[in-house]
Order: sequence, then structure tokens, then C-alpha cells
Amino acid sequence: MACRILLRTCKTIQLVRLNVPMRLPQRALATGTGIPTDDEQAAGLERRILQALKKGKDPYSILKPKQYAGTKEDPHIVPGVGEKRMVGCLCEEDNTAIVWFWLHKGNPERCPSCGSHYKLIPHELPH
Repeated sequence: MACRILLRTCKTIQLVRLNVPMRLPQRALATGTGIPTDDEQAAGLERRILQALKKGKDPYSILKPKQYAGTKEDPHIVPGVGEKRMVGCLCEEDNTAIVWFWLHKGNPERCPSCGSHYKLIPHELPH
């Protein structure tokens, strides 16, 4: 390995002394197109997610959910693929305990501790 590096260095020095124009090695992305964007180099699941986000969809619930008032008229929306789902409510901002309760499909249900309303809506899986 060291021998190859030494021979290459000696050859380069000889070519410089003889004023022979040298060709510089080309980088892979220096062909004029520049650095590829995220869309150009994405593959698989990442590519499907980026294409769905361009269409305005959120197939895997990546984005932050919309804020709701939590009243009976405007309950917090909870997506679910079944008839019921376990929900955890942080009743106060600095509370360390989570209040867990079952949420069933249909009418909005109340948190037993703080009184916020939650509603389960059906959510279709993207695949």
C-alpha cells in the first residue's frame, strides 16, 4: 500500500517537472448537475412519504395534529383503526401522571380527571 502511494507521488512529481498537463480527478457530483435534492435521492418509504406530502396528504401522521378546544362541540380528534382505543390525557401542563382511559367509536367521551372531550374517528391505513 505504501509502495503504491510512493510510486504515484513520484510519477506525479515527474509529470510536474516535465510540464505535462495533468487531468484532475472528477468528483462524482461535480458533473454540472450539483448536489441532488431530497426528492431526487429518496427511495422506498421515504419517497412515498415525500410524494404524499406534496399532494397535501399525511399518510403516516407525521405532522403535528390540529389543536382543538376539547369541548363537547369541538372535541379532540383521535384517529383509530378499530372500534376502541386507549387514550392518555395530560390534564395539566406540568403534571407528571397520565390519565389513561378507553375511547369508543361514536359520541365524544370525557376525560375522567379534567373533563376534556375526545372523539374517535376511523382512520384508513395508507398501505
